[in-house]
Amino acid sequence: QVQLVESGGGLVQPGGSLRLSCAASGSIFSINAMGWYRQAPGKQRELVATISAGGSTNYADSVKGRFTIARDNAKNTVFLQMNSLKPEDTAVYYCNARLSAYSDYRFRDYWGQGTQVIVSS
Repeated sequence: QVQLVESGGGLVQPGGSLRLSCAASGSIFSINAMGWYRQAPGKQRELVATISAGGSTNYADSVKGRFTIARDNAKNTVFLQMNSLKPEDTAVYYCNARLSAYSDYRFRDYWGQGTQVIVSS
C-alpha cells in the first residue's frame, strides 16, 4: 500500500513564507513525476508545480518567482518552498506522485490528503 503524507501548512501573513513537505511511503518500486496542486474554495483544483525524476520543473504562472519545488529521491519526498505569499494563495494544497508499486509495477497517480494554507493578516 502506498501513502503520501503532507505537512507544513498553516496560517501566515501576506509576504510570509511556508515550506510544504510530502513523503511517499509503502511498497514503491519507482517514482516518476511529483508535484503540488491546490484547490481554493469554490474553485477547481489547479497545478502549482511539478518536478520530474530528473529534476526538471514546471510552475503555474501565478507562482513563478515565488515558489520553488524540490525533491529528495532517496527519501521519496517532495518539497514546496513558498515565499512572498499572497491572500490568493490560500487553498488546500495536495501532493501528487506518479509512481509504480511492487504490487503490479503499473504507474498510477497517488494523492495526499491535503494541507491547508491560509494567507491572511
